[in-house]
Amino acid sequence: MTPIQTQDYSVQFNQDCYPALNTYISKNRFSNIFILVDSNTANHCLPILLAQLETDLTIEIIEIEVGEQHKTIETCMGVWQTLSELSADRKSLMINLGGGVVTDLGGFVACTYQRGIQFINIPTTLLSMVDASIGGKNGVDLDNIKNQIGIIKTPNMVLIDTNYLATLSSREMRSGLAEMLKHGLIHNELYHSKLSNLSNLTLEDLDQLIYDSVLIKKDIVEQDPTEQNLRKSLNFGHTLGHAIESFYLNHGTKALLHGEAIAIGMILEVYLSSILLDFPIEKVNQIKDNTIKLFGKVEIPETDYSSIIDLMKFDKKNDNGNVNFVLLNAIGQPKINCIIDNSLIIKSFNFYNE
Repeated sequence: MTPIQTQDYSVQFNQDCYPALNTYISKNRFSNIFILVDSNTANHCLPILLAQLETDLTIEIIEIEVGEQHKTIETCMGVWQTLSELSADRKSLMINLGGGVVTDLGGFVACTYQRGIQFINIPTTLLSMVDASIGGKNGVDLDNIKNQIGIIKTPNMVLIDTNYLATLSSREMRSGLAEMLKHGLIHNELYHSKLSNLSNLTLEDLDQLIYDSVLIKKDIVEQDPTEQNLRKSLNFGHTLGHAIESFYLNHGTKALLHGEAIAIGMILEVYLSSILLDFPIEKVNQIKDNTIKLFGKVEIPETDYSSIIDLMKFDKKNDNGNVNFVLLNAIGQPKINCIIDNSLIIKSFNFYNE
């Protein structure tokens, strides 16, 4: 696949990944290399990467615990301390090998250690390939509030090797598909319809869909890198989805993966689009049916509604005390900065639970 060149960095795919990485390392005078992994990628992905690296530089491995609950400033403190103890300097290179937690947190650590060292993202989950590793958002959670602390700074390179997907569970794969479905809903109906017929897809088709998803996000991010306008459309499904994810993050019996929560958020927000923007109700029902068929259904008790709604006040799209939603006029036609009464949000939960 042809590499995707953004304004600041390149995204390399599959067979081009490691030659590009080795060339980049050889052309820069790095003092040493640090690879950030979690306990899963240390076992399943790190051996693949190390076998491909061609360098005489010292390579140090830093391992963090798995899971969103460890995407915290306390974990960053541990990584910063390890970097310092291992004599990392401003000419060090950091490679983040993992899912969204590793690339988000690793990017934040790299951007802030000694006021910034170079970093490369190697996403190993479908979700991080099409979303977390692209666009330069780095950060951590604050208590159970998603991504409250962070910085926007792009990596120096992103490598997408879909061979890593073989290490994922089917649940993790589905989680990544949620962001791809979102790209279809905010970008164009043809792309969305391809994703809605997953039973007919081959692995080659999936490679192309990942490539197309990266192109969609690249195009949007480059037009609005600091999320002042158009980039907000990428948050479709996230205003309620993030609140749901944050709420259940502290309810271990029902903890949801990011994509699972966003899938629910998209159903809720496309229903709200039908009320406020005349989005066709037959398409709402079709999206709901297809999404539940793919992700299953999570019963959300009425007793949880108010707590989830309260968490929306922490959404980063908010301004002047308003909770701003992204809704759809039609598939491929998002509308940002929509304000919605809580009574309608409750109706959307009831619609989902029906």
